[in-house]
Amino acid sequence: MTKYDRQYNLFNNNDLYFSEKNPLQDKFIGKKVIKEWQEKIVAHQSPIFKYGYKYLTQSSLFESSSKELCEPFKLIELTPLPLSFWRLPKAMHEGPAVYFVMDKLIDYDENIILYIGETISAEKRWKGEHDCKNYLSSYSESLQKANMTPKLNIRFWLDVPIKTKERRKLEQHLIQAWLPPFNKETREIWATPFTSQIN
Repeated sequence: MTKYDRQYNLFNNNDLYFSEKNPLQDKFIGKKVIKEWQEKIVAHQSPIFKYGYKYLTQSSLFESSSKELCEPFKLIELTPLPLSFWRLPKAMHEGPAVYFVMDKLIDYDENIILYIGETISAEKRWKGEHDCKNYLSSYSESLQKANMTPKLNIRFWLDVPIKTKERRKLEQHLIQAWLPPFNKETREIWATPFTSQIN
């Protein structure tokens, strides 16, 4: 089974509720639907958090030249920062980085990676326009409407290639392994509702 065979039909007809006033703006995603969606992400990502990439049997995800990516990566040891980190008086991270936008799921005591990106300038990347900010806003709003609390953070991995081409290649390998739902390469795999609401 390839990774793209795992597309899910996220919504049952009874799981979406629309306001009579404005059905397009007041879409409500039920708590049950959100939790089922999160559980699917946890089921894929949790073994990688615990054991690294070696547990993956899909060897097609990695080229033979990328054996170093198969070693366990201590992502959880990177410092979690608020998404508004760039407003802090002192720059926390500077220079090239791969970054991970995560949510800590209290119900499962698990982290999930929602987005992976790369930048030449960690201290400035999140300050400007970014599609992922819209998805995170929609995600947070949906969780709050369902009486759930998002615990979003961003983590920067600074030990990455300085050359943009090499850094982007690393980013793509990480996306293929973790399958974060807000990256454009993986949205259809998870039938991510928080991106379709704002497209």
